[in-house]
Amino acid sequence: MLPFKVVYHDKYDLNLGPHVFPSQKFRLIAEALVAEKIASREDFVQPKPASDDDILRVHTPEWVRKLKTGTLTASDVMLLEIPYSRELVDAVWLAAGGSIAAAQCALRDGFGANLGGGFHHAYPDHGEGFCAIHDVAVAIRRLQADGAIRKAIVVDTDVHHGNGTAAIFRNDPSVFTISIHQLNNYPGHKPPSSIDLNMADRVDDEEYLGALLPAVQKSLDEFRPEILFYVGGADPFCEDQLGGLMLTKKGLMERDRRVFEEARRRGIPVVTTLAGGYARRIEDTVRIHVNTILAAREVSENFPLKAASRG
Repeated sequence: MLPFKVVYHDKYDLNLGPHVFPSQKFRLIAEALVAEKIASREDFVQPKPASDDDILRVHTPEWVRKLKTGTLTASDVMLLEIPYSRELVDAVWLAAGGSIAAAQCALRDGFGANLGGGFHHAYPDHGEGFCAIHDVAVAIRRLQADGAIRKAIVVDTDVHHGNGTAAIFRNDPSVFTISIHQLNNYPGHKPPSSIDLNMADRVDDEEYLGALLPAVQKSLDEFRPEILFYVGGADPFCEDQLGGLMLTKKGLMERDRRVFEEARRRGIPVVTTLAGGYARRIEDTVRIHVNTILAAREVSENFPLKAASRG
């Protein structure tokens, strides 16, 4: 049994077929958690699709209309980089609902995990880089609308800059954004996050953690958020096909654990979402994401909620 809930739906799979984005990973992660007795069936929560009202807190009516009616232009599809389908729309609405549910669980239990989501390249009026709907932004806006939180922080560890996140929250003092990414990589245009940690090619575990952890510590102390959304990238891995950093599986799990510890020590609930992972062997991508759940379990057990205090 996990000390927190895991949000997952079988329809998270975009059914892309032979594509560099391994959308079957969502199912494989869920299966691994059960097979390895990390999670029981009772630990899983099935999300409902986000409502259109929730999606429209972030996205323009025109973009929502295009997605729901299948009227994307050739340019829209080119930017999105994945084929349009009804399954895609169902999956991203469910992923947004999943991040809302995971956030609500985190506020109650201290942690919540969405086994999908992390679609950080989506802009209000278009999709980019496999991302059509920005589930994390939708979840933040829903929590704020409900009065559950005022301030949130997003810590994005995908190897690619969180350009959609930066653009959505650029002029919003209620949301602090950190992106640690490979500088010489997609996307070409990188709108400024609150903090951008631009990593050189082939950075290793030590240099990466040496940049990330002090930034997280300082930001949590100064911004004092009421929730942390963690976009857990598997693609800084040394054998990733779309990345150029040199992190090991051990280093990536240490990254997760240390960020979670910093939040937990300050009594800040954590929502984990997945992000990119394009390892040559899909088993490596799945293992990295499973390790994120293991790191959250470890921190939950080592830092009980009663021992954590909000500053």
